[in-house]
Amino acid sequence: MNERTQVGIIGAGPAGLMLSLLLAREGIDSIVLESRSREEIESTIRAGVLEQGTVDLMTVMGLGERMRREGVVHHGIELRFGGAGHRIDFADLAGGRSITLYPQHEVIKDCVAARLEQGGTILFNVRHVQLDDISTGQPLIRCVHQDKQVELRCDFIAGCDGFHGVSRSSLPETGLRVFSRSYPFGWLGILMQAPPSTSELIYAYSERGFALVSTRSPELQRLYIQCDPTDDIANWPDALILDELQARLATSHGWELRVGPVVQKGILAMRSFVVEPMQYGRFFLAGDAAHIVPPTGAKGLNLAVADVRHLARALVRFYQHNQSDLLEAYSTTCLKRVWRAEHFSWWMTSMLHRFPDDDAFQQRMQRAQLDYTVNSRAAATSLAENYVGLPFDW
Repeated sequence: MNERTQVGIIGAGPAGLMLSLLLAREGIDSIVLESRSREEIESTIRAGVLEQGTVDLMTVMGLGERMRREGVVHHGIELRFGGAGHRIDFADLAGGRSITLYPQHEVIKDCVAARLEQGGTILFNVRHVQLDDISTGQPLIRCVHQDKQVELRCDFIAGCDGFHGVSRSSLPETGLRVFSRSYPFGWLGILMQAPPSTSELIYAYSERGFALVSTRSPELQRLYIQCDPTDDIANWPDALILDELQARLATSHGWELRVGPVVQKGILAMRSFVVEPMQYGRFFLAGDAAHIVPPTGAKGLNLAVADVRHLARALVRFYQHNQSDLLEAYSTTCLKRVWRAEHFSWWMTSMLHRFPDDDAFQQRMQRAQLDYTVNSRAAATSLAENYVGLPFDW
């Protein structure tokens, strides 16, 4: 079966779906290919801290109704160390901007529904995806869908299929640079059936390691503790996890963690990763296919959205004005924001986690950085501005 579209999009995650919707607003056709089923992508639970710019974009695109109803707006976060909590006030420090807690799979549900309602094409459960002719003016995607061979001829291809997808491996290695760092710790995350323990996220530094308290709904809490990334989750019974959370979050004024049944748990490895450039000919990478950040800075989904905003704008300029300057500058434009987010995420991670080889000197350095961050308006402003998200055109 031979198909034709203007933009072939590999991956129905936030990047691929948002790109398809942005293009549709300008009358540009696209087809999205996804290796998983609709049910799987809509039910895979992941974190969802949305920057102000991401929230604003979803609202403008008509995707904000359920987000406004079910999402939770936070106007700050708490840094907790030395038995005390210190609030970083976004409203005061970042010009009134905020973040919204709205899980990624809910964003995906909204995007899938909107694209299908428009009559757009999303092919789920595709297999054996291969890219050809990516250096030409008519790149080709081959795949199998519903046991039929499909050839999709495109003007452009966007690889939005995540870190483990086929897109990045389709780039020629010549001229490709990879930057990566693996961290010697991971996050053990749990979903717990209990009412919120806090009105805003808590980032805790302790001698026992990092901990994070968040919420997913009025009935669900999302919590993390630092752990060995190679550990077996079987070594972490629920009671031990809750004991560690209590110990790492303890305060001198008797703060209490609300507890309930643990309904999900798993260990997440942490890495920083960037590939340069993010484009080759008429083939472009976006989101996790091009870069990974440790989750401490809450940047992953938001970086993906920023990438496709740039790509959509560049494609619109090409189709409507026959100008390719923004397409040619796509990688350079995106990487400026990517490296800013990589630095912020690395900085937050380094400040808040215990490293296996740290010593008393390193711990004092972390405490000094934490003290400065919460007591210096300039330092707190830097954290707040980066956390809520820099302007789109930064």
